[in-house]
Amino acid sequence: MKKYDNGKFTTKEVGEVITVYGWVNKRRDMGGVIFVDLRDRSGLLQVVFNRQFLKDDFALAESLKNEYCIKVTGKLQKRSESEINPNLPTGEVELMVDNLSILSEAEALPFNIYEDKEINEQIALKYRYLDLRREKLKNIMMLRHKINRAFRSYLDNHGFIDFETPILCKSTPEGARDYLVPSRVNRGMFYALPQSPQLFKQVLMISGFEKYYQIAKCFRDEDLRADRQSEFTQVDIEMSFINQEDILVMAEDLIKHVWKEAAGFEIDYKFPRLTYEEAMNRFGSDKPDTRFGLELQDLTEELRNTSMNVFAGAIADGGIAKCIVVKNNQYSRNEIDRLTDFVKIYGAKGLAWLKYDNNEFTGVIAKNLEPEIQNTIKEKFNVENGDLVVIVCGKPKVVFAALGALRLKIGNDFNLIPENTYNFLFITDFPMFEYSESENRYVTTHHPFTMPESTQKLNDPANCLSVAYDLVLNGYELGGGSIRIHNQKMQSEVFKALGISEEEAKRKFGFFLEALKYGTPPHGGIAFGLDRIVMLLSNTDNIRDVITFPKTQSASDLMCEAPSEVEIKQLDELGIALIKGDKE
Repeated sequence: MKKYDNGKFTTKEVGEVITVYGWVNKRRDMGGVIFVDLRDRSGLLQVVFNRQFLKDDFALAESLKNEYCIKVTGKLQKRSESEINPNLPTGEVELMVDNLSILSEAEALPFNIYEDKEINEQIALKYRYLDLRREKLKNIMMLRHKINRAFRSYLDNHGFIDFETPILCKSTPEGARDYLVPSRVNRGMFYALPQSPQLFKQVLMISGFEKYYQIAKCFRDEDLRADRQSEFTQVDIEMSFINQEDILVMAEDLIKHVWKEAAGFEIDYKFPRLTYEEAMNRFGSDKPDTRFGLELQDLTEELRNTSMNVFAGAIADGGIAKCIVVKNNQYSRNEIDRLTDFVKIYGAKGLAWLKYDNNEFTGVIAKNLEPEIQNTIKEKFNVENGDLVVIVCGKPKVVFAALGALRLKIGNDFNLIPENTYNFLFITDFPMFEYSESENRYVTTHHPFTMPESTQKLNDPANCLSVAYDLVLNGYELGGGSIRIHNQKMQSEVFKALGISEEEAKRKFGFFLEALKYGTPPHGGIAFGLDRIVMLLSNTDNIRDVITFPKTQSASDLMCEAPSEVEIKQLDELGIALIKGDKE
């Protein structure tokens, strides 16, 4: 039997006898005639129950309630001119029912699924199967399908092979915490869930497949936030016999294809490129939102010799000074004070500011800052009446974090960020290493299999760059990758620079280091965050909206009540004993 899409009927099918299925979306009883909007994933169709034609079945129609799942058969007819609904794709037709079957009844819903209003997230996630019936979430899931399909079609048509790699693999703790899975067969031993298929895709290049892709599940045991989940999906891509330029050209072409095929949006410009250093200096972020200005300006040299020790002392101690010039300032004095509290969240000790009104600077520091420095600031940054200059001074990492975040806040506060605009750009030349305060050592910025730009600089980790790159859109990192190390000698040099001994390297990555001995081709790749792409294309700022069954902020699945306790018998089989104590 043919299964119709309820939301796709037109006047072309008028006169046909059809059977349709779906859920009662809305019911109107006019006394002797009952109208029902019947919903399936394609949309709505008005079906009509008339006492005159239904006879015994009319009592059944009177019992219908919202979300009853039903089957109806009847003849499709044209609506009268006065009854046409121009806001509905099927608004010119209706189904006159002559047979009704109730397939399943429904209880009263715990929340309204028919309006696009904010719902208590705890309740919505508990009843996720009802939440997914909402028009907003249904459309997001359909968009996700289109995005998946667009990625696959491009990669399939460009010679990439779709692989699956193991979910149960070896723990190689570099970066986020692993999710561990105990082995029953090998007691005391553990698998890890993959944070990415990194080593497997590189092994596939060694295996000679040259072009790999996978829409892969990845897992990271880290704190959740609006744009991050512990279980997420990435479009993973690896290629042999290529360089960075080859990958960036392919990635740009691929993303343009996805935007056009999935969203109908034509991107008609070449993606700009910024080095990591330039991005940080101009925007305070390695994933800058370039839809608006408010770029960071450097004041380090101007404030190096000021008598104000709060600036000069910090700069002498290796710090920098940066500012943002806010044109046509709208902040009150109290609001500026709250900006000081805001930057402290990011480690800044404070926020200095100067307001320019009536052709002079005012503010707390104006009376102490040398007139010649004030004049330099005015001339250098074209400060005019009504403008505000906000300054942060300190360690570069803190200055960039504080002003980068403040820039976004000001942009949002003053409505400077245009909507429905896609500003893509590539960030290149990332540092090979970054200093970890918690570990008191240098760690890799990406991962230890990233190619350094120069092996001569491995002994100077603060100034060693990598052949790594990110794709950024509107302040979000969409994807990232690198050219990989393809010979064992260089890999050993990188491990040495990280303080990883030969024994530790063999213990953690032994199988991969062995594979490098057997004719490894030059290779590299990129991985795109699928969930984040869906989030941006569906205009939501909550990544839980785009994942079918997401976790809460505390990594809990409220619908199936996971994680949960397990039976002692299961723990005994695994050789695991729980430590008694309060649950956190």
